[in-house]
Amino acid sequence: MARDGYVVPVDPQAVTSVKKKTQPARSWILVDATGQGTIIDADKHAIMNRVQIHARDLRILDPLLSYPSTILGREGAIVLNLEHIKAIITSEEVLLRDPMDENVIPVVEELQRRLPPANVFRQGHGNGKDYTGGQLDVEAGEEDESPFEFRALEIALEAICSFLAARTTELETGAYPALDELTSKISSRNLDRVRKLKSAMTRLTARVQKVRDELEQLLDDDDDMADLYLSRKLAAVSSPASGSGGANWFPASPTIGSKISRASRVSLATVHGDENDVEELEMLLEAYFMQIDSTLNKLATLREYIDDTEDYINIQLDNHRNQLIQLELYLSSGTVCLTIYSLVAGVFGMNIPYTWNENHGYMFKWVVIVTGAFCASLFVVLMTYARYKGLVGS
Repeated sequence: MARDGYVVPVDPQAVTSVKKKTQPARSWILVDATGQGTIIDADKHAIMNRVQIHARDLRILDPLLSYPSTILGREGAIVLNLEHIKAIITSEEVLLRDPMDENVIPVVEELQRRLPPANVFRQGHGNGKDYTGGQLDVEAGEEDESPFEFRALEIALEAICSFLAARTTELETGAYPALDELTSKISSRNLDRVRKLKSAMTRLTARVQKVRDELEQLLDDDDDMADLYLSRKLAAVSSPASGSGGANWFPASPTIGSKISRASRVSLATVHGDENDVEELEMLLEAYFMQIDSTLNKLATLREYIDDTEDYINIQLDNHRNQLIQLELYLSSGTVCLTIYSLVAGVFGMNIPYTWNENHGYMFKWVVIVTGAFCASLFVVLMTYARYKGLVGS
């Protein structure tokens, strides 16, 4: 039996280990300039210290939080949040989150294939390593002229544009036959199928629209595009300190980004570049903006087709409704005529002595005949009036 008031001593190391467990490490893959990929498990503080970004920027890449598509240029890194592609690009390496995700694996493979410069492939041929022909050399030679961060950004934009285009093609493949089937046969099954497709199209349109808006906003602001030139900013910052030697992409002080104002960065860019210093990045973004805009136009065309189908279905339903109204009008008119006819027959069928009925048995027959003719004429007049007013079809 335990003693009352007995206090168990607390191990400080155990408390520290528990606190560390409450902040689980996230899986990242680091792809350097040679295309080598390394999977690392690091928490947010380690990532912040490595790439020198703020916590609010890293929070954008948190999959548990819902942030729109974003491309942010910071002093030493580009924060990229495009759907499932959540990456941090520096002038020498790329950090990509959740490398085991099925949608991220093709992006990692493309980074490892296209990021190495041309001389790496030439060394690979010299060492006897087998690469897929000279096409990679040509592509790498052409891409080697662009900075590392632009090549990585282009791969990410190409991946997300291709991903959204593929989702749009899949949606079109299932939507058009379903809409055609609905026009031929209106049923609860077909209506529910089209409803689900329309919901999927609305969600996909919103995703594509976010990416398009981010690219458009980036293209409209030259200062934001200038912030993405990491290599140029690195050269501008490091050139006063050392005139030669290899450049290190992250600054010596973690707070150097807050010390350099936008005006100084613009002035340094003007010194090291020409007036059209964002032309290269602008052409890159415009190419993928046109691609994502084409995907959005496909979704808009699909939406118009769905709206046209809905209008056609509504016309069909209105036609059926008019047919029911016509039948109801026929029945109502016939009921009125029969009511008059029955009224006359009922009057003559009463057991009331009539002086004028004596020796005049033929009167009942004539009254019945005249009343029937009157009811038939009344029915024809009512139908003619209804057609004149457009209440029933001809």
